[in-house]
Amino acid sequence: MHPRPIEAASSGGIPADPYGSHRALVPAGALPQPAQTHDNDFRRLFPGEMLLAVETLNIDAASFRQMEEGAVDRSDAAVSAQVAAHVLSTVSGRGKQHNPVTGSGGMLLGRVLQLAPGRAADTVVPGDRVASLVSLSLTPLKLDRVLAVRRESAQLDVEGEAVLFASGAYAKMPLDLPERLALAVLDVAGAAPQVARLVRRVAAAGDRPVTVLVLGAGGKSGILSVAEARRTGGSAVRVLGVESYSKYADDLRDLGLCDDVIVTDGRDPLAVRRAVLAANGGREVDLSLSCVNVPDVEMASMLCVRNGGIAYFFAMSTSFTRAALGAEGVSKDIDLMIGNGYATGHAEHTLEMMRSMPAVRALFERRYTA
Repeated sequence: MHPRPIEAASSGGIPADPYGSHRALVPAGALPQPAQTHDNDFRRLFPGEMLLAVETLNIDAASFRQMEEGAVDRSDAAVSAQVAAHVLSTVSGRGKQHNPVTGSGGMLLGRVLQLAPGRAADTVVPGDRVASLVSLSLTPLKLDRVLAVRRESAQLDVEGEAVLFASGAYAKMPLDLPERLALAVLDVAGAAPQVARLVRRVAAAGDRPVTVLVLGAGGKSGILSVAEARRTGGSAVRVLGVESYSKYADDLRDLGLCDDVIVTDGRDPLAVRRAVLAANGGREVDLSLSCVNVPDVEMASMLCVRNGGIAYFFAMSTSFTRAALGAEGVSKDIDLMIGNGYATGHAEHTLEMMRSMPAVRALFERRYTA
């Protein structure tokens, strides 16, 4: 492959910057995540960019579910075709996989094709395989075709190209873990280290036993949150998992990391509150973690938390308006925290969990590597 030429400014005359505003077309010069459309013409690169040959898209859970539910024909083949068509249409129209309904994206697996000058001390070289640690909603992307849709793992095998900006985090694929496992884990890698911080924070705030509630506990980020809460807090922390899908609830019980698994719909806040109080001796929890992939779970996340506690929203389906006004409406004096997909060292932190917690790894492999 011949190296792509390097340009100092975009076609609109905007100089390249580490955050990628030079690739924003509408509005011109915007930061790439809120931009409506991107320049995904990779016949030329800009200083600081990394060009990738894209092999797999790992779609955000809320986005993938929304696309699935939009299919008219519910057969597996038809739903997969609908998802593939939706992704191709979005990328064609926006120059990135930025779901216009959920506002979320996902991340990708690819192979380094070219490093433009201006990158700071990269440890990768052309040919290395990497996973992006920034959202597809801000990643310039061009797709030629979708080769396969794997619904269980919310992954699409594709042929295409993408660019990571100088500020875009990535991880070299580990050699000791299956690629599909690493990709599934890295998709939600920000969850575990932040749960560890939060559990230590609430544990340090008093001498009472700490209770952690995880909603959507049977999904990817939910399992990591349960595992990290148990790993960080040990037997001093009580972990409750809420899961509406009975098969995932059974998986949680088999893991043995939850003190109680509650099977109920997180969109029914009063039912969740009753079940949590019954499982926790009548006490509200200190920390709730929302890891669901559907909207309208904000109230359940907050209604179970004691005053002075924390409600942490990791799910991309969260509405800030519903959370803020909902807490006010039920007079809950709690800290509302929006999940950040990035934490220093989060990729290695979460991959290390797969190495040190074999039961969690086995569950991820069973689900997400087929």
